[in-house]
Amino acid sequence: MTKQGFRRYAQDVSESSGIRAGTPLPLGVHQQGDGANFALFSRHATRIWLDFFDHSEDSTPSRTIELDPEHHRTGDVWHVWVRGVQPGQLYGYRVDGPYRPQEGHRFNFHKLLLDPFATAITRLNTWDFDPARAYDPDSSQHDLSFSELDDAGAVPKCVFTYDHFHWGEARPPRHPWSESVIYEAHVRGYTIHPTSGVAYPGTYRGLVEKIPYLKDLGVTAVELMPVFEFNENEVTRANPLTGERLKNYWGYNPVAFQAPESSYSSAGNAGQQKLEFKQMVKAFHQAGIEVILDVVLNHTAEGNELGPTICFRGLENAIFYMLEEDNPRFYKDYTGTGNTLNANHPVIRDFILTVLRYWVIEMHVDGFRFDLASVLGRDAHGNLLPNPPLLERIAEDPILREVKIIAEAWDAGGAYQVGSFSEQRWAEWNGRFRDDVRRFWRGDEGLVGLLASRIAGSADLYQRSGKGPQSSINFITCHDGFTLNDLVSYRRKHNEANGEDNRDGMGENYGDNYGVEGPTDDSEIEAVRRRQIKNLLLTLFVSRGVPMLLGSDEFRRTQQGNNNAYCQDNEISWYDWSLLDRHREIHRFTRGMIAFRRAHPVLQQESFYTDADIRWFAPQGTPPVWDDPHEKCLACMILGQGEADLYLMFNASDEPAEFTLPRLSGDQRWLLAVDTFAQAPRDLFESGQEIKVEDQEAYQVGPRTSVILVTQPYSAT
Repeated sequence: MTKQGFRRYAQDVSESSGIRAGTPLPLGVHQQGDGANFALFSRHATRIWLDFFDHSEDSTPSRTIELDPEHHRTGDVWHVWVRGVQPGQLYGYRVDGPYRPQEGHRFNFHKLLLDPFATAITRLNTWDFDPARAYDPDSSQHDLSFSELDDAGAVPKCVFTYDHFHWGEARPPRHPWSESVIYEAHVRGYTIHPTSGVAYPGTYRGLVEKIPYLKDLGVTAVELMPVFEFNENEVTRANPLTGERLKNYWGYNPVAFQAPESSYSSAGNAGQQKLEFKQMVKAFHQAGIEVILDVVLNHTAEGNELGPTICFRGLENAIFYMLEEDNPRFYKDYTGTGNTLNANHPVIRDFILTVLRYWVIEMHVDGFRFDLASVLGRDAHGNLLPNPPLLERIAEDPILREVKIIAEAWDAGGAYQVGSFSEQRWAEWNGRFRDDVRRFWRGDEGLVGLLASRIAGSADLYQRSGKGPQSSINFITCHDGFTLNDLVSYRRKHNEANGEDNRDGMGENYGDNYGVEGPTDDSEIEAVRRRQIKNLLLTLFVSRGVPMLLGSDEFRRTQQGNNNAYCQDNEISWYDWSLLDRHREIHRFTRGMIAFRRAHPVLQQESFYTDADIRWFAPQGTPPVWDDPHEKCLACMILGQGEADLYLMFNASDEPAEFTLPRLSGDQRWLLAVDTFAQAPRDLFESGQEIKVEDQEAYQVGPRTSVILVTQPYSAT
């Protein structure tokens, strides 16, 4: 047969209409030839319509295509190919099926649904899910999912986006854990304050403008708080102190898992947000900085049984969510948000892996921090699995093998798995490090043994599973809780502005105010606070493991004592860059400690210390009495393995303490690198600029002070 004959034959047997059956894979929307293929999962749906829209506010579609189950369904996947669909096209789905909440089904064709794999959605200032409706918890007739109000004009539409982007020579930096320093930041909050000095405040592009600052600070990765699309206006409360409407500022309530948050885009929300996110990642990579995303794959914004139908609830409620066995109308809640994704159902496992692969393949991100990751280890009944298949699949997935994976190893259902989360290659936020270091420097008794464990990489937590200290993400503060400034300025939380009568947030923060609650002009109190901040930073950066710094702690950002600022899109949460000038001393110290860590590779190694590597001492130079409840001083000598040896001294008491120094051989002498009691700039000396210690036998360590000495040949001074 000739080529011309084959073409005629192919035309005779092929579909030629503008609407064709399409293909079931891949799920989502993908360009094929001169059109696009749409594929959507739903097992119990009876009918599905694909609606096209011309504008984001339209309530009436410009075109509707009904998917015939005889021709447009393969197994549980509904699919259709449509000619002429171009990037920028707005769309959504309507799905019909049984509405029987008592059986777990909540289909409602009155609701326009988002595509679970949408890569962008349009932005609306207000999403109208009829929150003013009066609900009767005992009647499913009052659920938002039951409402027969057509919501198409009041909810976002999906956007079919461009996939093409010119990455140029930018490549993922792939920093090893041993060299990593993570910096946690909020995209909007980082530059939205008028003092940020950027041209595009509150956006991905604004964050790019701060790259020179971050590079100078010395961090190797930014960990961005959630960037999956969320509804910032879902909070209905007001600040009781000001009357200001509160917002979902943090974004831990996603609606679209592959769509970058459109409010963080400076260029628009018709697909531009995806391109701007890529531009941001490219710029970070060009600067040698990795991008890690804080991902929420444990629940959605659809909430509890009274919540709105946005996507998953209207597609396959009984598969996507964990439901109560005795009454499937209600949702199991291990997240504190009203619902929990059924993460270990095979369909949902595939969904989560597809989401993660998308952000790596298409968006080039370098890793993920999994919010409430213990949820990912629960089965459909809520039980913690001994070997969760999802965790293993994420760790062993060939696409995800080179990216960093970090677990918040607990959830709201009581699971606390720090040190035992998974025997795979998962790293963990080490909440024990945070608490033990805070308590030691607050002056609590009986902490010297725990401090030693944290400095040495938390072998007590990770060694038994065959992991090394790189599994420990060490942090003093993070978005959830006090900032570093507030940790040393407040004894109790002050969350009144959240409108929950100060009931929300952690009750115990292991902090102190050192005499006055909140800001003070007392110079002595301020001196103690500065010293404590330096002590905490020093401990973070000399500890084996991976240090994580809360963005803006290096210039003492305050949240005015609020330790749960999730709903505060205002001065409480924004990064006030005028504080950088006011607290240059802390910024210099932070930058210097990051550089000190890099200058001494012995602090960074991905193995635990042996007895030949590190020696512990009481102030008198004798072995510590680990179980002495009154001891608040500790020292250690770390052998530099061919580099300088280090002597670290910690005094958490409110009195000075004299420490005996180890004797050195030959022409070696102790040099002073850091003394947090000294006035700047003599509190920290750059590598190679350390000064000789006059008394080589003993060193007076001030109250609430840490000191680092290093060895160098005497002739070097």
